[in-house]
Amino acid sequence: MTSRRTPLVLVTGLDRDLTAQAATPLLDRPGTVVVHHDVRGLGQGVVVRTLREQRATGVVESTAAIELAHGCLSCTLRLDLLPLLRTLARRDDVSRIVLQLDPALEPQHLCWAFEEVVLDEDTAEDQEPETAGDWVEVAGVLVAVDAAGWLDAATGEETMDDHGLAATVDDERTLAQVAVGQVTAADAVLLAGEPDDGWAAARLTAVLDRLLPGAPRAQLGRNHPDELLTALPPTAKRGRMPTPHDALLAGQPPLDAVADVELVRFSATRPFSPERLHEAIDVLMTGVVCSRGRLWLASQPDRAIWLESAGGGLRVGDAGPWLATLGDDAELWSQVDPERTAAAALRWDPLYGDRDVELVVLTHRQPAELITAALTAALLTDEELAAGEDTWRALPDPFGEWHADPCEAAGPADETDLHTSSTDREDHSR
Repeated sequence: MTSRRTPLVLVTGLDRDLTAQAATPLLDRPGTVVVHHDVRGLGQGVVVRTLREQRATGVVESTAAIELAHGCLSCTLRLDLLPLLRTLARRDDVSRIVLQLDPALEPQHLCWAFEEVVLDEDTAEDQEPETAGDWVEVAGVLVAVDAAGWLDAATGEETMDDHGLAATVDDERTLAQVAVGQVTAADAVLLAGEPDDGWAAARLTAVLDRLLPGAPRAQLGRNHPDELLTALPPTAKRGRMPTPHDALLAGQPPLDAVADVELVRFSATRPFSPERLHEAIDVLMTGVVCSRGRLWLASQPDRAIWLESAGGGLRVGDAGPWLATLGDDAELWSQVDPERTAAAALRWDPLYGDRDVELVVLTHRQPAELITAALTAALLTDEELAAGEDTWRALPDPFGEWHADPCEAAGPADETDLHTSSTDREDHSR
């Protein structure tokens, strides 16, 4: 196998036309292949794959209809896209691959699949299993943003299906979840058009400054995408998947309020009452762009819980065991990221270990004081805290059991894929 992986650029966005406009200029470099999967026919088991290649004679385009036995995004990745990346990377005349993503294909999930999905399930015992990540490396993720309409999309409650962007009939994701996910996964932004007025422009700038601090931005059509890729700092994500135990304010975003846009930090060293938190979550669903963080639920004191919201959509998932539950098991401790161990040591409590609550909320209309007050009221009282874990475990829990059992089978860094544990405002259980 080649010792050098082929650079891979992901271009994402809610608008198919804008995404195409952002990806097309990248074809001017010889050896570039732009790959696009149109999944609008996925419900009927058909995906249309288009390849555009820059050759000496110009751009050559080929289109193929891929029939799938099961019309789902996972099948599209496993059966066509991921093997295709390996095939292209093996070609001597391909020096760069660009993925022009359909809005339904989330870059976070793709970057996870590059490293985790085995390409050949029937690999011989004497052969190492391969992933697409063995052949390609993410050089950058670009997002095309409609400057006039993105913030409304990112703060609403409409579904992907409402906008004709759902991949299948059972795709229940909100437009906001996908819009925010695309931006937070990106390394740079290409803005299309202009906001409606100065106030809207200030709000959009404030949101992007806080979601992607330090990330380069440019105007679509005025700047070549390669200019942004060249300007990426060494700290750019380049497809790296964040974990629930990473720092929630990476990149030093502005903490002051601008045009009613503000980051609200909430932390606590005691657990939430599950019922009161379930009621308080509404404060994260109105007037808020997004929120994310780790929760300590009194009813499930052994597991860290991950929460993320965008507009009117919410996801709750299992983030693995707290380090305090690992005891003296050296094998489990060896699997823990050293940065997580160091961060936990700084806040280690003699009784509760690394258990804590850390949430960051990006609000644009909800007052910060109201968010903090609602979350504070959902924490256990002194009396409830003193009752101890046996009493906590018996508390009614509307969140339910969403993590995979048996818990002992999961390593300390094992987290539930949030794409498979999506929830809506009313149903927080799996």
